[in-house]
Amino acid sequence: MNCQTTVVPAPDSVDIPAIRARYAEERTKRLRSEGQAQYVRPTGGVVEDYTADPHADPIVRDALDEDIEVIILGAGWGGIMAAHYLTKQGITDFRNVDTAGNFGGVWYWNRYPGIQCDNDAYCYLPLLEETGFMPSKKFSDGWEIQGYCQKIAEIDGFADRALFHTHINSLVWDEAIKRWQVQTNRGDRIRARFVIMACGVLNMPKLPAIPGIDAFKGKIFHTARWDYDYTGGSWTNPELTKLADKTVAIVGTGATAIQAVPVLGRYAKKLYVIQRTPSTVDERPNPPTDPDWAASLQPGWQAERMANFHRAAQEMLKPGEADLICDIWTEISRNLAAEFAAEGWPETTEAFIARREVMDYQVMERLRKRVEDIVEDKATAEALKPWYRHLCKRPLSSNDYYPTFNRPNVELIDVASDKGLDAMTETGFIANGKEYPVDCMIFASGFEVTSALERRWGIDRIEGRNGVSIYDYWREGPLTLHGVAAHNFPNQFYIGYIQGGTNSSVTEQFGRQGEHIAYMIGETLKRGATVIEPTQEGQDAYTRRFWELEPDQSGFLGECTPGYFNNEGEAKPVWALFRAWGLGWDNFLQMLQDWRARGDLDGMKLES
Repeated sequence: MNCQTTVVPAPDSVDIPAIRARYAEERTKRLRSEGQAQYVRPTGGVVEDYTADPHADPIVRDALDEDIEVIILGAGWGGIMAAHYLTKQGITDFRNVDTAGNFGGVWYWNRYPGIQCDNDAYCYLPLLEETGFMPSKKFSDGWEIQGYCQKIAEIDGFADRALFHTHINSLVWDEAIKRWQVQTNRGDRIRARFVIMACGVLNMPKLPAIPGIDAFKGKIFHTARWDYDYTGGSWTNPELTKLADKTVAIVGTGATAIQAVPVLGRYAKKLYVIQRTPSTVDERPNPPTDPDWAASLQPGWQAERMANFHRAAQEMLKPGEADLICDIWTEISRNLAAEFAAEGWPETTEAFIARREVMDYQVMERLRKRVEDIVEDKATAEALKPWYRHLCKRPLSSNDYYPTFNRPNVELIDVASDKGLDAMTETGFIANGKEYPVDCMIFASGFEVTSALERRWGIDRIEGRNGVSIYDYWREGPLTLHGVAAHNFPNQFYIGYIQGGTNSSVTEQFGRQGEHIAYMIGETLKRGATVIEPTQEGQDAYTRRFWELEPDQSGFLGECTPGYFNNEGEAKPVWALFRAWGLGWDNFLQMLQDWRARGDLDGMKLES
């Protein structure tokens, strides 16, 4: 791919102090004192219980009473990667447990019209060389991704062992038998030697706590539970013909909405797009996969591409390194690399950070200009401009989102000044003091990403040694060894953005954690032990080192408008999504590899 630098305003034409002041103004405008309390879990009433599955008939089975080596909580990417690496260790006595009806996690639940991967699928879809699968295009459709999840489970042979439509109610360590007592909503009684918490970061939908939401008598649903019976169309053929006589509102303008809004705009009689904070939306290059390119790839190509993506999106391209991804995620690094090649690379980290910040402002100015160039109504264009730093929110891309606002049936309702909707009524919603009648309210309001663990995991009781609750133990943030295990919680492991290295591709992050966890479990069994657990000293040493190295992101997050990256405006959220190993991803991986190579399980204790 011939990847060119983008044309951005010259540095001396960008008034950074003025823009920084505007960023602060926009942030303050949207801050709400309630924080996460402004959202609620959808658990009944007018809004259905979101543990229910609208995509498949209920699975009928008898309750289980069994002993098992490993229970994996989740059948999304975290659970799949854990299962894959357990299988590579020769461990097959395990089950994935999930409330969904099949593998896929977020890609099982989310079937809204227009759904695609929003970063490079050749990086995002793991194990492509191992499975021989190739995405059909740069940004895969959701149904293709879910099908690939299922394919991996079938190739590795664990597809038929999963427990679907099953919710874990409690996990309690039983010291007498050195196992976890697992109880589910299906009456299962399972005694698992090991537990892997692969619950995901996008698994629990949330709704804004709008006054009167239960009073609305029209149709209401969350995008993660799309109702094609109401809208018409299907997951693979989203022709929403039943909306031709309907007035529809969609709440939210994040990653989901920018994909669904263009389809809704084509079919609904009237569409209101309700926005608190606009997204950054660049063009989307999404060509079909070139078969000649695919045939030319050499062994190791995907690992090389993933490493290139991570450097370009989160760190920095190496001198002379090409940008293999070439989209909104990598633009800042791509532009800087071209400048440095011409001028010489910065000699200090501080100089590099300063230059990156300037390019951040330049790129965001370009993106705001893009809105002006596409959206015809000036007031609408002004409201759609993103006023924050580049990675304050997930960078998005769409060729159809902004043009949708040129349709006569589409209207943007900006609620930043009121920090959200005023209320809902029996027949519609109230925004900025005005009532709008609608037939259908669709919530693209996201997931419990950085909120408290109880809200995200939804498990009533998780207790380790001596009845210690993980929720209490981690009340002020995670305490771990390598981000995957905790003292007081023997034989329990964690996949997610906990306290480890952070990679730009979530599947690469989860895969490396799954690999490390599978090694620990494998070594425990090979050495004839029953229990593995971090020592207090080992955990303290790792946690102390992590905190010493952790970059201070409070200044950056303090400039960002409220969202899930900063837990609705916190300067230093306890469960910040991206808490990185300060020496970088490659160093983190090398540290884990060296630890495994030594074979002494330093910081861990084995019990027979």
